[in-house]
Amino acid sequence: MVGFFSSVFMWFSSIFFSKAAEISVVGLQNLMDITQASGKTSFVNVIGSGQWSEDVVPTVAFNYRKVRKGNVTLKIWDVAGQPKFRSMWERYCNGVDAVVFVVDSADKEKFDTAQFELHQLLGQQTLTGVPLLVLGNKNDVDGHAPVKDLISVLQLDKIQGRAVSCYSVGLDPLSS
Repeated sequence: MVGFFSSVFMWFSSIFFSKAAEISVVGLQNLMDITQASGKTSFVNVIGSGQWSEDVVPTVAFNYRKVRKGNVTLKIWDVAGQPKFRSMWERYCNGVDAVVFVVDSADKEKFDTAQFELHQLLGQQTLTGVPLLVLGNKNDVDGHAPVKDLISVLQLDKIQGRAVSCYSVGLDPLSS
């Protein structure tokens, strides 16, 4: 998993001509059950430190992190996914170089809500043309949705006017 996130960081680095980029990481979260979190903060922690940990506290409002790798600086907004904070997503996505939408690929009951919230966000005029990276997290969990299913259920193939990529990620059981 750490290798994948290093690859994602390098991808972000390669698509920008400047030495700095800013991204927002959004996605659903269930504050009452941490096991049902999408994995946004874990993603940010792995990019920042190269370490994965099970001890992650749910984000309240937002977290900001600046990561330097070589001559590239990545500013990352990790925005809470509880329903009461979703109206803030646009504020933290406005002016960024890319939006990362993290979805729990094993929590199929939340796919409709994830699709709705993602399209609500992308429908904001201030986000026109901002590239989108969708990460289907928890591919190590039995019954997870593969990328092709995420593309379909989240209606990623209907998104126009921006670059869209979708990948499946998860903890590699052999690395723990």
